[in-house]
Amino acid sequence: MKKIEAIFKPFKLDEVREALSEIGVSGLTVTEVKGFGRQKGHTELYRGAEYVVDFLPKVKIEVVIAESMLEAAVDAIVKAARTGKIGDGKIFITSVNQVIRIRTGETDEAAI
Repeated sequence: MKKIEAIFKPFKLDEVREALSEIGVSGLTVTEVKGFGRQKGHTELYRGAEYVVDFLPKVKIEVVIAESMLEAAVDAIVKAARTGKIGDGKIFITSVNQVIRIRTGETDEAAI
């Protein structure tokens, strides 16, 4: 099993969720986060004063899937989240040793 963590622009969330749903991903966790990468934030004007916005709003999704679905899930996220502009985001993939569904006690792929 693999865990995919993807961080991308908030307005792309619905597209990413729909793309994952189309390939059979049944659940995911969404967190609103802030951060920056190469873009290093930007400046904004507020009531005539200029200030630096260091941390930009992003969305992070987490999904645990069977290894056989990994490539399709990553492709779906990349296609749905890409705008072609700086700040599109990142995808991190890690191995998951065990999953347990609390309600039923099911484990591993049965618990996904």
